[in-house]
Amino acid sequence: MNDADQQSESYTYAKAGVSIAAGNALVKAIAPLAKATARPGADASLGGFGGFFDLKAAGYSDPLLVAANDGVGTKLKLAIDSDRHDGVGIDLVAMCVNDLIVQGAEPLFFLDYFATGKLESGVAERVIAGIAEGCKVAGCALIGGETAEMPGMYAQGDYDLAGFCVGAVERAEALTGSRVEDGDVILGLASSGVHSNGFSLVRRLAADKGWKLDRPALFDQDKLLIEALIEPTRIYVKSLLPLVRSGKIAALAHITGGGLLENIPRVLPDGLHAHVDAGAWTQPRLMAFLQGQGNIEPEEMARTFNCGIGMAVVVRSGDAADVKAALDAAGETVFTIGRIEAGEKGCTVSGPAGVWSAKADWTATHNG
Repeated sequence: MNDADQQSESYTYAKAGVSIAAGNALVKAIAPLAKATARPGADASLGGFGGFFDLKAAGYSDPLLVAANDGVGTKLKLAIDSDRHDGVGIDLVAMCVNDLIVQGAEPLFFLDYFATGKLESGVAERVIAGIAEGCKVAGCALIGGETAEMPGMYAQGDYDLAGFCVGAVERAEALTGSRVEDGDVILGLASSGVHSNGFSLVRRLAADKGWKLDRPALFDQDKLLIEALIEPTRIYVKSLLPLVRSGKIAALAHITGGGLLENIPRVLPDGLHAHVDAGAWTQPRLMAFLQGQGNIEPEEMARTFNCGIGMAVVVRSGDAADVKAALDAAGETVFTIGRIEAGEKGCTVSGPAGVWSAKADWTATHNG
């Protein structure tokens, strides 16, 4: 090609690596998925510059809005490397909506951000189908999002996700931690697996130990190891929301990065300390596998993984039996794991392997 031909060449966005047609096709493909998440207050249609939500139509009279955003973290690398994209969208929703219910808020609407170097046929649809499924489980509407195709920003096949969710709670029902009292009981709701924290350590173990991810797990011959590792995060919203509205819950703590040690104190007022008995539930075999493979100290496990408890529920001792029965009936696996006592704000976890304690001396609100 001579200089004249080079000067006359017509450049397009597609030649630069971005396909507007592919983006439009994706929006068309996922529109029915979003529509299926419609709820009072939102029709969940896509295509505008923003999504509307009608709080009055949702039945609120004196609401506070609560917002949360999160991602899936390096769990995405396991999903990408194993071509298992269907569950990470549920993880994305779960990490946001579980944070909202902790404040007593009902998740109302969700928006996602999907970024990749090149849109690959089928992958984005599978991811967003998972997001829509998570929204249906949580009872919120998928009202919009952004798909960003950015050549040169991501390696071949890689993508990243972010989620944004807004919820509402009637002012009198908001959970701020102020209701927690000396003598309250801590219930623990079982997790569905690793959820979405600690995967940098999981992936390091997989690489160093040469795990065969596509073979049955040593601890569960009926499930492939990769399936056990990337099991989607459990969404607790519909189980907890009726109890929040009944006034029987004093506080909730979503057990994510930092584990029980650092998450429970985030919902305690000054002068109260959480005491958790690690012997009150049996550590899941997956967690025992991770601990054994990495020779991980118990305290490190307690700060890195959920150790089988995905949500802590603080209730009055007189309400504990009724709340536990209601959660059992809602399909949760519930353990009585501890108590609240007077003391320095923080959490102590004790068990056969030792005692660990964390003080609530941090100021950041992030919990990655």
